Amino acid sequence: MTLFSRLLISATVTAGFVVSPAVHAEDKAVATPATATAPAPSKIDLKAIDRRIAKLMQRDDMVGLSVAIIENGEIISAKGYGETIKGSRQMVTADTVFRWASVSKSVAAATAILLVKDDYFGLSSPVVAHAPSVKLPPSDHMITLEDLLSHRTGIVRNAYDVKIEDGRDPKVIRTSLQGLSHLCEPGTCHGYQNVLFDAVSEMTETATGIPYKAVVNERIFEPLGMSTASTTLEGLSRSKSWARPHNRRGAMISSVKPTYYRVPAAAGVNSSITDMAKWTLAQMDGGQGGLPADVANEIHTARVQTPRENRRMRRHYSALSDAHYALGWRSYNMEGHRVVGHRGAVEGYRSAVLFDPEHKTGIAMMWNSSSSRPVGLQLELFDQVHDRPRRDWMRLAR
Repeated sequence: MTLFSRLLISATVTAGFVVSPAVHAEDKAVATPATATAPAPSKIDLKAIDRRIAKLMQRDDMVGLSVAIIENGEIISAKGYGETIKGSRQMVTADTVFRWASVSKSVAAATAILLVKDDYFGLSSPVVAHAPSVKLPPSDHMITLEDLLSHRTGIVRNAYDVKIEDGRDPKVIRTSLQGLSHLCEPGTCHGYQNVLFDAVSEMTETATGIPYKAVVNERIFEPLGMSTASTTLEGLSRSKSWARPHNRRGAMISSVKPTYYRVPAAAGVNSSITDMAKWTLAQMDGGQGGLPADVANEIHTARVQTPRENRRMRRHYSALSDAHYALGWRSYNMEGHRVVGHRGAVEGYRSAVLFDPEHKTGIAMMWNSSSSRPVGLQLELFDQVHDRPRRDWMRLAR
Protein backbone atom coordinates (compact mmCIF):
# COMPACT_ATOMS: atom_id res chain seq x y z
CA MET A 1 0.00 0.00 0.00
CA THR A 2 1.36 3.42 -0.94
CA LEU A 3 1.79 6.26 1.52
CA PHE A 4 -1.01 8.18 -0.22
CA SER A 5 -3.41 5.23 0.19
CA ARG A 6 -2.55 4.87 3.88
CA LEU A 7 -3.06 8.61 4.40
CA LEU A 8 -6.52 8.39 2.85
CA ILE A 9 -7.38 5.58 5.25
CA SER A 10 -5.98 7.61 8.14
CA ALA A 11 -8.21 10.56 7.26
CA THR A 12 -11.41 8.53 7.10
CA VAL A 13 -11.25 5.88 9.84
CA THR A 14 -11.93 6.79 13.46
CA ALA A 15 -12.51 4.38 16.38
CA GLY A 16 -13.31 1.55 13.96
CA PHE A 17 -16.14 3.45 12.21
CA VAL A 18 -15.88 4.88 8.70
CA VAL A 19 -16.84 8.55 8.66
CA SER A 20 -16.95 11.31 6.09
CA PRO A 21 -13.72 13.35 5.90
CA ALA A 22 -15.87 16.50 5.98
CA VAL A 23 -17.07 15.66 9.48
CA HIS A 24 -13.49 15.89 10.69
CA ALA A 25 -12.24 18.71 8.46
CA GLU A 26 -10.95 20.66 11.44
CA ASP A 27 -9.42 17.66 13.24
CA LYS A 28 -8.30 14.77 11.07
CA ALA A 29 -7.60 12.37 13.90
CA VAL A 30 -6.66 8.81 13.05
CA ALA A 31 -7.19 5.37 14.51
CA THR A 32 -5.81 2.12 13.14
CA PRO A 33 -8.35 0.01 11.18
CA ALA A 34 -9.52 -3.11 13.00
CA THR A 35 -7.79 -5.40 10.50
CA ALA A 36 -4.37 -3.78 11.00
CA THR A 37 -1.70 -4.82 13.48
CA ALA A 38 -2.30 -3.27 16.89
CA PRO A 39 -0.27 -0.05 17.25
CA ALA A 40 2.21 0.69 19.99
CA PRO A 41 0.58 2.30 23.06
CA SER A 42 0.11 6.04 22.68
CA LYS A 43 2.13 8.38 24.87
CA ILE A 44 0.56 11.56 23.54
CA ASP A 45 -2.26 13.21 25.47
CA LEU A 46 -4.09 15.12 22.73
CA LYS A 47 -6.50 16.69 25.21
CA ALA A 48 -3.59 18.14 27.19
CA ILE A 49 -2.07 19.46 23.94
CA ASP A 50 -5.42 21.03 23.06
CA ARG A 51 -5.61 22.75 26.45
CA ARG A 52 -2.13 24.20 25.99
CA ILE A 53 -2.99 25.46 22.52
CA ALA A 54 -6.23 27.01 23.80
CA LYS A 55 -4.19 28.95 26.34
CA LEU A 56 -1.68 29.98 23.66
CA MET A 57 -4.45 31.25 21.37
CA GLN A 58 -5.66 33.65 24.07
CA ARG A 59 -2.57 35.78 23.48
CA ASP A 60 -2.95 39.00 21.47
CA ASP A 61 -0.03 38.08 19.20
CA MET A 62 -1.72 34.87 17.99
CA VAL A 63 -4.30 34.84 15.17
CA GLY A 64 -4.44 31.44 13.49
CA LEU A 65 -2.55 28.20 14.01
CA SER A 66 -2.54 24.75 12.45
CA VAL A 67 -0.96 21.70 14.10
CA ALA A 68 -0.46 18.10 12.99
CA ILE A 69 0.82 15.32 15.22
CA ILE A 70 2.30 12.00 14.10
CA GLU A 71 2.83 9.08 16.45
CA ASN A 72 4.24 5.64 15.65
CA GLY A 73 4.12 6.35 11.93
CA GLU A 74 0.48 7.52 11.83
CA ILE A 75 -1.04 10.99 11.61
CA ILE A 76 -3.16 11.07 14.77
CA SER A 77 -4.34 14.69 14.53
CA ALA A 78 -4.40 17.55 12.02
CA LYS A 79 -6.28 20.55 13.31
CA GLY A 80 -6.78 24.29 12.95
CA TYR A 81 -7.19 26.92 15.67
CA GLY A 82 -8.11 30.60 15.52
CA GLU A 83 -8.84 32.69 12.45
CA THR A 84 -7.46 33.21 8.96
CA ILE A 85 -7.95 36.96 9.47
CA LYS A 86 -8.16 38.46 12.93
CA GLY A 87 -11.75 39.31 13.84
CA SER A 88 -13.19 37.72 10.68
CA ARG A 89 -14.63 34.56 12.27
CA GLN A 90 -13.20 32.71 9.25
CA MET A 91 -11.79 29.78 11.14
CA VAL A 92 -8.56 27.94 10.42
CA THR A 93 -9.13 24.26 9.55
CA ALA A 94 -6.83 21.38 8.68
CA ASP A 95 -7.23 22.45 5.02
CA THR A 96 -6.29 26.12 5.47
CA VAL A 97 -3.14 26.98 3.52
CA PHE A 98 -0.16 28.72 5.15
CA ARG A 99 3.42 29.42 4.05
CA TRP A 100 6.23 27.03 4.93
CA ALA A 101 8.94 29.72 4.66
CA SER A 102 12.35 28.07 5.25
CA VAL A 103 10.91 24.61 5.88
CA SER A 104 10.75 24.73 2.06
CA LYS A 105 14.48 23.94 2.08
CA SER A 106 13.71 20.36 3.08
CA VAL A 107 11.68 19.91 -0.12
CA ALA A 108 14.50 21.36 -2.21
CA ALA A 109 17.03 19.01 -0.62
CA ALA A 110 14.87 15.92 -1.17
CA THR A 111 14.19 16.94 -4.77
CA ALA A 112 17.91 17.41 -5.38
CA ILE A 113 18.81 14.01 -3.91
CA LEU A 114 16.12 12.30 -5.99
CA LEU A 115 17.77 13.91 -9.04
CA VAL A 116 21.17 12.71 -7.80
CA LYS A 117 19.77 9.16 -7.73
CA ASP A 118 18.73 9.61 -11.35
CA ASP A 119 22.22 10.85 -12.33
CA TYR A 120 21.28 14.41 -13.27
CA PHE A 121 24.19 15.55 -11.11
CA GLY A 122 26.04 14.36 -8.01
CA LEU A 123 26.38 15.53 -4.42
CA SER A 124 29.99 16.41 -5.25
CA SER A 125 29.08 18.23 -8.47
CA PRO A 126 30.26 21.87 -8.60
CA VAL A 127 27.28 24.18 -8.22
CA VAL A 128 28.51 26.48 -11.00
CA ALA A 129 28.31 23.61 -13.50
CA HIS A 130 24.50 23.76 -13.32
CA ALA A 131 23.86 27.21 -11.81
CA PRO A 132 25.87 29.69 -13.90
CA SER A 133 24.49 32.68 -12.00
CA VAL A 134 26.57 31.71 -8.95
CA LYS A 135 29.66 33.89 -8.65
CA LEU A 136 31.54 33.55 -5.36
CA PRO A 137 34.76 34.97 -3.93
CA PRO A 138 37.87 33.19 -5.28
CA SER A 139 38.78 29.99 -3.46
CA ASP A 140 40.66 26.75 -4.03
CA HIS A 141 37.47 24.92 -3.01
CA MET A 142 34.67 25.01 -5.57
CA ILE A 143 31.40 24.62 -3.67
CA THR A 144 29.46 21.44 -4.35
CA LEU A 145 25.77 20.58 -4.18
CA GLU A 146 26.45 19.09 -0.71
CA ASP A 147 28.03 22.38 0.41
CA LEU A 148 25.07 24.33 -0.96
CA LEU A 149 22.39 22.21 0.74
CA SER A 150 24.25 22.30 4.09
CA HIS A 151 25.07 26.05 3.92
CA ARG A 152 28.84 25.44 3.86
CA THR A 153 29.55 28.10 1.27
CA GLY A 154 31.95 30.12 3.44
CA ILE A 155 30.24 33.52 3.05
CA VAL A 156 28.40 35.68 5.59
CA ARG A 157 25.04 34.25 6.68
CA ASN A 158 21.86 35.49 4.97
CA ALA A 159 23.96 37.17 2.31
CA TYR A 160 21.94 39.80 0.44
CA ASP A 161 18.55 38.82 1.84
CA VAL A 162 17.83 42.54 1.81
CA LYS A 163 18.14 42.49 -1.97
CA ILE A 164 15.52 39.74 -2.19
CA GLU A 165 13.26 41.90 -0.06
CA ASP A 166 13.92 44.85 -2.39
CA GLY A 167 12.55 42.75 -5.26
CA ARG A 168 15.82 42.07 -7.09
CA ASP A 169 16.21 39.08 -9.42
CA PRO A 170 17.92 36.27 -7.44
CA LYS A 171 20.09 35.30 -10.40
CA VAL A 172 21.39 38.85 -10.63
CA ILE A 173 21.98 38.90 -6.87
CA ARG A 174 23.97 35.66 -7.07
CA THR A 175 26.36 37.19 -9.60
CA SER A 176 27.23 39.89 -7.03
CA LEU A 177 28.18 37.45 -4.26
CA GLN A 178 31.72 37.42 -5.61
CA GLY A 179 32.23 40.84 -4.03
CA LEU A 180 31.93 39.43 -0.51
CA SER A 181 34.75 38.15 1.67
CA HIS A 182 35.01 34.62 3.01
CA LEU A 183 34.23 34.03 6.68
CA CYS A 184 35.88 30.61 6.40
CA GLU A 185 37.20 28.31 3.74
CA PRO A 186 34.20 27.00 1.77
CA GLY A 187 33.15 23.56 2.93
CA THR A 188 34.34 24.07 6.52
CA CYS A 189 31.76 26.17 8.42
CA HIS A 190 28.04 26.92 8.45
CA GLY A 191 26.53 30.17 7.19
CA TYR A 192 22.78 30.11 6.59
CA GLN A 193 21.69 31.30 3.12
CA ASN A 194 18.58 32.06 1.08
CA VAL A 195 19.66 33.70 -2.20
CA LEU A 196 22.55 31.28 -2.59
CA PHE A 197 20.63 28.22 -1.35
CA ASP A 198 18.09 28.87 -4.09
CA ALA A 199 20.77 28.04 -6.66
CA VAL A 200 19.46 24.48 -6.25
CA SER A 201 16.32 25.54 -8.13
CA GLU A 202 18.54 26.84 -10.94
CA MET A 203 20.55 23.59 -10.89
CA THR A 204 17.30 21.62 -11.12
CA GLU A 205 16.02 23.60 -14.09
CA THR A 206 19.34 23.49 -15.95
CA ALA A 207 19.79 19.75 -15.49
CA THR A 208 16.21 18.69 -16.25
CA GLY A 209 15.08 21.41 -18.65
CA ILE A 210 11.88 21.64 -16.58
CA PRO A 211 10.75 24.50 -14.27
CA TYR A 212 11.57 23.90 -10.61
CA LYS A 213 7.93 24.02 -9.52
CA ALA A 214 7.04 21.33 -12.06
CA VAL A 215 9.85 19.05 -10.86
CA VAL A 216 8.74 19.47 -7.24
CA ASN A 217 5.14 18.72 -8.20
CA GLU A 218 6.20 15.58 -10.07
CA ARG A 219 8.75 14.31 -7.55
CA ILE A 220 7.22 15.34 -4.21
CA PHE A 221 3.72 16.79 -4.11
CA GLU A 222 1.88 14.45 -6.49
CA PRO A 223 3.36 11.15 -5.22
CA LEU A 224 2.50 12.12 -1.63
CA GLY A 225 -1.00 13.35 -2.48
CA MET A 226 -0.19 16.89 -1.32
CA SER A 227 -3.08 18.47 -3.22
CA THR A 228 -2.91 21.91 -1.54
CA ALA A 229 0.86 22.28 -1.92
CA SER A 230 2.43 24.81 -4.30
CA THR A 231 5.52 26.99 -4.69
CA THR A 232 4.02 30.28 -5.88
CA LEU A 233 2.13 33.29 -4.54
CA GLU A 234 -0.73 32.39 -6.89
CA GLY A 235 -0.84 28.95 -5.33
CA LEU A 236 -1.38 30.57 -1.94
CA SER A 237 -3.91 33.23 -2.93
CA ARG A 238 -6.05 30.89 -5.05
CA SER A 239 -6.52 28.42 -2.22
CA LYS A 240 -10.08 27.92 -0.99
CA SER A 241 -8.97 28.83 2.53
CA TRP A 242 -5.71 30.62 3.22
CA ALA A 243 -4.36 32.44 6.23
CA ARG A 244 -3.49 36.13 5.83
CA PRO A 245 -0.26 37.43 7.41
CA HIS A 246 -0.27 39.44 10.66
CA ASN A 247 2.42 41.43 12.44
CA ARG A 248 3.71 41.19 16.02
CA ARG A 249 0.79 43.29 17.28
CA GLY A 250 -1.72 40.94 15.66
CA ALA A 251 -2.71 43.41 12.93
CA MET A 252 -3.22 42.08 9.42
CA ILE A 253 -0.54 42.91 6.87
CA SER A 254 -2.23 44.35 3.80
CA SER A 255 -0.67 42.08 1.20
CA VAL A 256 1.64 39.12 0.75
CA LYS A 257 4.90 40.16 -0.87
CA PRO A 258 6.18 38.06 -3.79
CA THR A 259 9.80 38.47 -2.71
CA TYR A 260 10.66 35.09 -1.18
CA TYR A 261 8.63 33.25 -3.82
CA ARG A 262 11.43 34.34 -6.17
CA VAL A 263 13.71 31.94 -4.25
CA PRO A 264 11.33 28.94 -4.23
CA ALA A 265 13.89 26.39 -3.08
CA ALA A 266 14.66 28.52 -0.03
CA ALA A 267 11.19 29.69 1.01
CA GLY A 268 8.50 29.13 -1.62
CA VAL A 269 6.29 26.25 -0.44
CA ASN A 270 2.67 26.68 0.70
CA SER A 271 0.24 24.02 1.92
CA SER A 272 -2.34 23.02 4.46
CA ILE A 273 -1.25 21.35 7.69
CA THR A 274 -2.74 18.12 6.33
CA ASP A 275 -0.19 18.16 3.53
CA MET A 276 2.67 19.30 5.75
CA ALA A 277 1.83 16.29 7.92
CA LYS A 278 2.15 14.03 4.88
CA TRP A 279 5.57 15.52 4.18
CA THR A 280 6.66 15.02 7.78
CA LEU A 281 5.44 11.43 7.80
CA ALA A 282 7.27 10.78 4.52
CA GLN A 283 10.56 11.56 6.32
CA MET A 284 10.04 8.59 8.66
CA ASP A 285 8.30 6.09 6.43
CA GLY A 286 11.33 3.96 5.55
CA GLY A 287 10.44 3.81 1.88
CA GLN A 288 6.91 2.43 2.43
CA GLY A 289 5.42 4.90 -0.01
CA GLY A 290 7.21 7.92 1.49
CA LEU A 291 10.73 9.07 0.66
CA PRO A 292 13.09 6.23 -0.22
CA ALA A 293 15.00 5.30 2.92
CA ASP A 294 18.38 6.19 1.39
CA VAL A 295 17.11 9.64 0.39
CA ALA A 296 15.72 10.31 3.87
CA ASN A 297 18.96 9.15 5.47
CA GLU A 298 21.01 11.37 3.15
CA ILE A 299 19.09 14.55 3.88
CA HIS A 300 18.87 13.90 7.65
CA THR A 301 22.58 13.12 8.17
CA ALA A 302 24.41 15.91 10.00
CA ARG A 303 27.04 17.68 7.89
CA VAL A 304 28.26 20.70 9.83
CA GLN A 305 28.04 22.12 13.36
CA THR A 306 25.91 25.23 13.83
CA PRO A 307 27.34 27.16 16.81
CA ARG A 308 24.86 30.02 16.47
CA GLU A 309 21.94 27.60 16.67
CA ASN A 310 23.51 25.91 19.71
CA ARG A 311 23.67 29.27 21.48
CA ARG A 312 20.03 29.97 20.65
CA MET A 313 18.96 26.57 21.95
CA ARG A 314 20.82 27.08 25.22
CA ARG A 315 18.97 30.40 25.74
CA HIS A 316 15.47 29.31 24.80
CA TYR A 317 15.09 25.56 24.34
CA SER A 318 17.70 23.90 26.53
CA ALA A 319 16.38 20.38 25.88
CA LEU A 320 17.99 20.65 22.42
CA SER A 321 21.76 20.47 22.01
CA ASP A 322 24.48 19.37 19.58
CA ALA A 323 22.89 21.32 16.72
CA HIS A 324 24.08 20.48 13.23
CA TYR A 325 22.82 21.22 9.73
CA ALA A 326 22.12 18.29 7.44
CA LEU A 327 20.72 18.86 3.91
CA GLY A 328 17.73 21.18 4.18
CA TRP A 329 17.14 19.96 7.76
CA ARG A 330 18.62 20.62 11.19
CA SER A 331 19.69 17.78 13.48
CA TYR A 332 19.70 17.89 17.30
CA ASN A 333 20.22 15.81 20.40
CA MET A 334 17.12 16.05 22.60
CA GLU A 335 18.14 14.74 26.01
CA GLY A 336 19.53 11.52 24.53
CA HIS A 337 17.22 11.26 21.50
CA ARG A 338 18.10 12.27 17.94
CA VAL A 339 15.52 14.61 16.44
CA VAL A 340 15.38 16.37 13.08
CA GLY A 341 13.54 19.54 12.17
CA HIS A 342 13.47 23.04 10.76
CA ARG A 343 11.80 26.37 11.39
CA GLY A 344 10.73 29.08 8.98
CA ALA A 345 9.74 32.75 9.05
CA VAL A 346 8.67 35.24 6.42
CA GLU A 347 6.68 38.42 7.01
CA GLY A 348 3.51 37.49 8.89
CA TYR A 349 4.02 33.73 8.85
CA ARG A 350 5.99 31.14 10.80
CA SER A 351 6.37 27.38 10.62
CA ALA A 352 8.13 24.58 12.49
CA VAL A 353 8.61 20.83 12.08
CA LEU A 354 10.32 18.46 14.53
CA PHE A 355 10.37 14.66 14.46
CA ASP A 356 12.05 11.67 16.06
CA PRO A 357 12.90 9.21 13.25
CA GLU A 358 13.40 6.28 15.63
CA HIS A 359 9.95 6.64 17.20
CA LYS A 360 8.37 7.76 13.88
CA THR A 361 6.77 10.56 15.86
CA GLY A 362 6.69 14.29 15.26
CA ILE A 363 4.81 17.56 15.02
CA ALA A 364 4.27 20.08 12.23
CA MET A 365 2.97 23.60 12.82
CA MET A 366 2.18 26.80 10.88
CA TRP A 367 0.76 30.11 12.06
CA ASN A 368 -0.02 33.52 10.59
CA SER A 369 1.72 35.86 13.00
CA SER A 370 5.25 36.60 14.17
CA SER A 371 5.05 35.10 17.66
CA SER A 372 7.82 32.64 18.52
CA ARG A 373 5.94 30.97 21.40
CA PRO A 374 4.33 28.15 19.38
CA VAL A 375 7.80 26.68 18.74
CA GLY A 376 7.81 25.56 22.38
CA LEU A 377 4.82 23.28 21.74
CA GLN A 378 7.15 20.92 19.91
CA LEU A 379 9.22 20.39 23.05
CA GLU A 380 6.08 20.03 25.17
CA LEU A 381 4.95 17.23 22.85
CA PHE A 382 8.31 15.46 23.12
CA ASP A 383 8.29 15.74 26.90
CA GLN A 384 5.33 13.35 26.65
CA VAL A 385 6.89 11.13 23.98
CA HIS A 386 10.24 10.81 25.77
CA ASP A 387 8.71 10.40 29.24
CA ARG A 388 10.15 13.67 30.55
CA PRO A 389 8.60 15.96 33.16
CA ARG A 390 6.20 18.38 31.47
CA ARG A 391 7.65 21.86 31.15
CA ASP A 392 6.28 25.24 30.07
CA TRP A 393 8.34 25.56 26.87
CA MET A 394 5.84 28.04 25.39
CA ARG A 395 6.36 30.30 28.42
CA LEU A 396 2.60 30.74 28.86
CA ALA A 397 2.90 31.27 32.61
CA ARG A 398 4.76 34.53 31.97
